[in-house]
Amino acid sequence: MQLKTGVLTFHRCFNYGSYWQARCLVEAFRERGHNAVLLDHQSPRVERAERKCGFEPVLPTPVPREDHFLYGRKIAKFQRAFAALPRSSRFPLDQPEKLPRFDLVVVGSDEVWNLRHPWYARFPLFFGEGLPANRLVSYAGSFGNYHAAEGLDREWSERLRSFERLSVRDENSRVHLRCALGVEPELVLDPCLQFPVRPEGRWRGPRESFALVYGHNFPETFAGQARRWAAERGLPLVSIGYRNDWADRQWITAGPHDFAQAMERAAAVITNFFHGCVFALRNAKPFICGLTPYRSIKVENLLATVGGEEHLATEATGYPEYADRLNSPVDPSILRRMDALQRSSERFLEEIAGKEASLQARMEGAAA
Repeated sequence: MQLKTGVLTFHRCFNYGSYWQARCLVEAFRERGHNAVLLDHQSPRVERAERKCGFEPVLPTPVPREDHFLYGRKIAKFQRAFAALPRSSRFPLDQPEKLPRFDLVVVGSDEVWNLRHPWYARFPLFFGEGLPANRLVSYAGSFGNYHAAEGLDREWSERLRSFERLSVRDENSRVHLRCALGVEPELVLDPCLQFPVRPEGRWRGPRESFALVYGHNFPETFAGQARRWAAERGLPLVSIGYRNDWADRQWITAGPHDFAQAMERAAAVITNFFHGCVFALRNAKPFICGLTPYRSIKVENLLATVGGEEHLATEATGYPEYADRLNSPVDPSILRRMDALQRSSERFLEEIAGKEASLQARMEGAAA
């Protein structure tokens, strides 16, 4: 009998990274013989907030009226992609008791413990409360931009004690748990770096070589350096998922499968998003990343973990350094660190999946 495994994460966000990390993680357990599904929580308040952000994702930059239609097409592609994912029956976000019982529930990846998330913050469910599970673990959980220096109140730290095993994807989250619980959680890779990404459908993007722009609200200096570099290389800049008027082409309607294929095909990646760095790394693409207040912790932690700090661009980064990052392949030392992290992340996952399979086998043997 297959093990019933639930994966709890932010799988309905109109965000490429959220979609792919949810899909990659649930598929990883299914490939290990589990009957794994995403726990399909619903909340009218969250859905309204997500939809509002989906139509106006670049605020405070004004969104042109004509872009609402384009963002609507992008949302529709996400909704079709969500519908194809293996999911549990839908249940209210604050009523997990409506779920059937699972052999194992895996919380993560994403900012599942971010007490400052604009709409998912402070839901006890993501801290394990009320989940009908024989065993509860986390894979690549994160506190996002909630800095470890601010500490974790007892209200939240005590809930995390119900987890049998804890793993995180960044050092900030590791420090949170070390200070709050006195444990040393495993540091594992984001699912999009750890597991296969398998985009579907035909390629709808440019036939010629291009550089990919992923993110929004880039500083003028950063955008100017990108344009200068692209002009020197003779490469068009394709902005995916969001409008960046300084790019040559706006591909706002791209769905999650378009995004993964674009990352595979791009000559280089220009980003200020965490998963912009993740997908550039997984495809070994030259890339440079700017910092934003919301994403700075997780971006800096990721690049420090793999030894890729030189790919960060600050106000002090001059054009020669900027162009060098986009002209040069990813340093082999970074790829070696990623390989080592993939091996340790795989060991952690096998311990979770393997232990559960062993327990199930013993139970079935006793029943026979």
